[in-house]
Amino acid sequence: MIHNLKPYPAYKDSGAPWLGEVPEHWRIRSLGSLITARSQRNRPDLPLLSVVREKGVIPRSSMRDDENHNYIPDDLSNYKVVHKGDLVINKMKAWQGSLGISSQYGIVSPAYYVFEFQMDDHMFGHTLLRSKSYVAFFGQVSDGVRIGQWDLSIVGMKRIPIVIPPLSEQSAIVHYLDHIDKRIRRYIRAKQKLIKLLEEQKQAIIHQAVTRGLDPNVKLKSSGVEWLGDAPEHWPVIPNRHLFKETTRKYTGENEIQLSLSQREGLIETDQMKERSLRTASYDNFKVVVPDDLVLNRFKAHLGVFFASNLRGIVTFHYGVFRPLKEMKTKYFELLYHTHPYKTIYAGVSNGMTVGLQNLSNQNFYKIKSIVPPLTEQIDILYFVEKETHTFDRAIEVILREISLLREYRTRLIADVVTGKLDVREAVKNLPEETDETEVFEESLAGYEETTEEDLDIEPEGIEA
Repeated sequence: MIHNLKPYPAYKDSGAPWLGEVPEHWRIRSLGSLITARSQRNRPDLPLLSVVREKGVIPRSSMRDDENHNYIPDDLSNYKVVHKGDLVINKMKAWQGSLGISSQYGIVSPAYYVFEFQMDDHMFGHTLLRSKSYVAFFGQVSDGVRIGQWDLSIVGMKRIPIVIPPLSEQSAIVHYLDHIDKRIRRYIRAKQKLIKLLEEQKQAIIHQAVTRGLDPNVKLKSSGVEWLGDAPEHWPVIPNRHLFKETTRKYTGENEIQLSLSQREGLIETDQMKERSLRTASYDNFKVVVPDDLVLNRFKAHLGVFFASNLRGIVTFHYGVFRPLKEMKTKYFELLYHTHPYKTIYAGVSNGMTVGLQNLSNQNFYKIKSIVPPLTEQIDILYFVEKETHTFDRAIEVILREISLLREYRTRLIADVVTGKLDVREAVKNLPEETDETEVFEESLAGYEETTEEDLDIEPEGIEA
């Protein structure tokens, strides 16, 4: 994959321990000497841009509805103008990689830094500053304000050493990394399609079991609920208000484990989550969860983020925590609420002006009706589902690990190439001629730190200026 890349023949000390040695013929300049603050405003007619961790600077119009969580004021006259080639930084999240070189003309929030940036090849500068080595150093020159918010020091930022290869090498590096990136994306895309197929097969097994039971000859009757259709005639259909009640257990300061909901893994310790799921600075209004509680993320109910708890701990007040009112298996209802009909109905009764942040109220949760098998059948269904889906889960885990290793490899390769640890000058001469891509890939070189499913685990943030 890396074409037997070798180091450059001669190196020199960069003067920065975190950067190490760089090719002898590369220049090194401070970031401050390459940037000039841009203060142009009063262009509300220009396209609105956003800075995101995954891709850098992008048109806000290109974002999915469930990514657009920030408030946009009616008056955009104070927004900063961005020119092509400008460096734009979200100063509170530079440590996460929320920065990049803009490829278009537009305006951004006044909370962002905007600089004219002197770099011959803009894509090289973009890739360099977003590489793992540089993003980590942006974190070192940021000061903690609150959990998840670190204010980038302008003085510290200007001292960051920037490596500058000759223009021909900048172009060669960009071309080589783009080629490798496309190869990796093709492989990841194929693996993602396989995961989707396995998930569909797995969900078909679960759906049949939780909505029809295990007897293929069971007699059916109308459930009386249009969107639910038929159900086994001996399964009652009961409003959730008669099945669950929200708990009132408040956290009182005892030593408890903080828990968070992962769309893939369920309710787990917050420390086991991905980097974007951060520990809170305050536990005010947190709720205590015990095993067999039904825990839901009110803002993600339409995605099926309902899980039965296997742990004791505390969760944010954004979550709903419900206790069964009768003897039943909460895990069965977790699986039931993950089916397409229930995700659709929960989406329909959730309220919210922002797509992706619809709130499911207790009132609306309680009025939804659930099909309820006898307890013995719930137990049998859970055993059957675990046995029948185990192979799918193992296969998906293996594929996800392969994808993770590829992403780690790509991240490391990018950092090694843009900082001169590996020489691509000869390799780029032998690259095959590129053909037009006919498929839209989910990842790109500009956003090599992709959004994964776990990025859905982030708690709703405050409104950002």
